[in-house]
Amino acid sequence: MSSVLYDVPGPRARRCNILYTLGFLVVLAALAWWVVTGLAGKGQLEWSKWAPFFTDSRVWTTYLLPGLENTLVAAALSLAIALPLGAVLGIARLSDHWWVRGSAGAVVEFFRAIPVLILMLFANAAYATLSDISPGTRPLYAVVTGLVLYNSSVLAEVVRAGILALPLGQSDAARAIGMRKGQTMRYVLLPQSVTAMLPAIVSQMVVIVKDTALGGAMLGFSELLASVRPMSANYGANTVASFTVVAVIFIVLNFALTSFAARLESRLRRGRKSTGAVVTADAVEELATPGEHVGRKPEPPERP
Repeated sequence: MSSVLYDVPGPRARRCNILYTLGFLVVLAALAWWVVTGLAGKGQLEWSKWAPFFTDSRVWTTYLLPGLENTLVAAALSLAIALPLGAVLGIARLSDHWWVRGSAGAVVEFFRAIPVLILMLFANAAYATLSDISPGTRPLYAVVTGLVLYNSSVLAEVVRAGILALPLGQSDAARAIGMRKGQTMRYVLLPQSVTAMLPAIVSQMVVIVKDTALGGAMLGFSELLASVRPMSANYGANTVASFTVVAVIFIVLNFALTSFAARLESRLRRGRKSTGAVVTADAVEELATPGEHVGRKPEPPERP
């Protein structure tokens, strides 16, 4: 027997797969045992180091929740600016005018080639030299600026690839009914490419959330990961416990983002399959160039 994608494994292949799986589980269990025994030998698994996260609310109100709030604020601002900016740059790279296409391509390639940490450092130095932003809020501005410049360039390529992935017949059909290029992009190409672009956009959202930690490491931005150092210093050097709790928070946050995106993508796909909407003659007439009546013959005059 064979499947559409691969040949169904026979008895020997199934035995090999079972042996490989058992071997991997044994190695994984041995590695976990080695890590646990090492931590226990160093006293990192003692209840006194983990108890503050369950018994002392000040750990959350003083360190974790403020850090999480700053992380979410920086990520939300970066995404809110980078997504429309990336869409504009991606559409500009598809322009018929060479100077628009070339300028957008130069911006995208330039900022996409620079590491996001360098962009944050440059932005922080620029704000310190050229603006009156207070030192307390300057790291937030620098982190958001670096994330926007880098991720808008990446999202521009995502938008461009999503639009180019559509069949050419979509654009031809839109032109056939009299739509201009801007109307074709707004009403035909972009709505259809959203579903294809959604997984890449969500993965970039996860990257934005995680990259906020670079600001905490290099610029003193008080995000979630930066709360580990003062928290560990005030609660008995529980560095491993602090990193573990912060990692779990990041996992839950990113899992919530990906789950929401998966449900949204599934809903969009179902809606596209179930909808039977068509473009009516009145809608075509509104989208066509003023004064033109696309696809409609003039009615004969009434007879007396």
